[in-house]
Amino acid sequence: MQSEMDLTQIRAQFPALDTHVYGKQLVYLDNAATAQRPLSVTELASRLALEENANIHRAVHHLAALATDRYEGTREKVRAFLNARESAEIVFTSGATAAANLVAFSFGEAFVHEGDEVVVSVAEHHSNIVPWQMLCARKGASLKVLETDEKGLLQPDALEKCISERTKIVAISHISNVLGLVNPIKQLVQKAHQFGVPVLVDGAQGIVHEQVDVQELDCDFYLFSGHKLYAATGTGVLYGKREWLDRMPPFMGGGEMIHTVRFSGTTYAPLPQKFEAGTQNFNAVPTLVPAIDLVLAFRSSEAVIREQKAILDYVLSAFSADDRIVLYGHAPEVKIPLFSFAVKGAHHEDLALILDKMGVAVRSGQMCAEPLMDHLGVSGLLRASFAPYNTLEEARYFVQCLNKAMDMLI
Repeated sequence: MQSEMDLTQIRAQFPALDTHVYGKQLVYLDNAATAQRPLSVTELASRLALEENANIHRAVHHLAALATDRYEGTREKVRAFLNARESAEIVFTSGATAAANLVAFSFGEAFVHEGDEVVVSVAEHHSNIVPWQMLCARKGASLKVLETDEKGLLQPDALEKCISERTKIVAISHISNVLGLVNPIKQLVQKAHQFGVPVLVDGAQGIVHEQVDVQELDCDFYLFSGHKLYAATGTGVLYGKREWLDRMPPFMGGGEMIHTVRFSGTTYAPLPQKFEAGTQNFNAVPTLVPAIDLVLAFRSSEAVIREQKAILDYVLSAFSADDRIVLYGHAPEVKIPLFSFAVKGAHHEDLALILDKMGVAVRSGQMCAEPLMDHLGVSGLLRASFAPYNTLEEARYFVQCLNKAMDMLI
């Protein structure tokens, strides 16, 4: 896709956007959960399954060589996308959840002991909370919680107060999937590093909306899922600094992650294979390549940039003018076009069901962030999350439909 493509041409790459539900044109606003996939991704996945389907790294026949080259070429593509130092620092997983569990287990086995502490934020997705809880329960460690400021942002000064001499790692999100605010990750990492504490960044939302340079951020781990980035489901990336990955034990045992296997003892493969046990998802991982190309095209498209800014300004203005709506995460200067909100006197699920009948797909509920919901004092919220293929016209239709739904319920 070329940067000069207009929004009509961009949308043509996503067949799902032409779907009709209940006789209405679909307006898909659940992109923070899963983005729609372009033809470049679905066609590649189909071609790989039909024409290049063979186990990677092991056999010497032609199909295996093709599959291996494409898989490892994808690793280099991701390395360049993140500006990692070397491709060995890129580990493929089944998603952000698997990547977080990998680090929580392997880092925890190597470095966390009884009485130690792990810091997470109140605004984390369950996938960046529960693995650390499991680690702490297993090791007799404690979980400490970093709260947000009044806007919903994480702040370095508050982080400093959470860190002690027993803190072993900080795990925080680049962008909250609920609040939609870009946290000052570079400054947070710098603060943690002043105390010698490594930082894991959940980039499931950050990778979609921000240009990520892991060397500039200086984070120790960065992880994300492919399915939010227009790639196939069941794909994910863990970036880790070699200095940590080399010292961490494998997460799973099996084929591919070994060097030699003897009953007297087994030795492990070098990075990154040490963390990629078993048959990998070689039909899906290469879809990260066209997905990354798409992201880069979006970032260089003036039409996309203008439309996203217009959507953000329009929805913020519409919500601010309606005293029935309570928006959470209100810092326009660092906000992405993701809006989580409550409507006074109406249940979020009722609103979502009515919007669905009008063709508008939004998320309702706790959004895998129950501790944050408790912190905000709500049982759940409604979330509309926009992607670069969404239009200002769709944003207007969403607000129009939301007004109708509110009038029906209040």
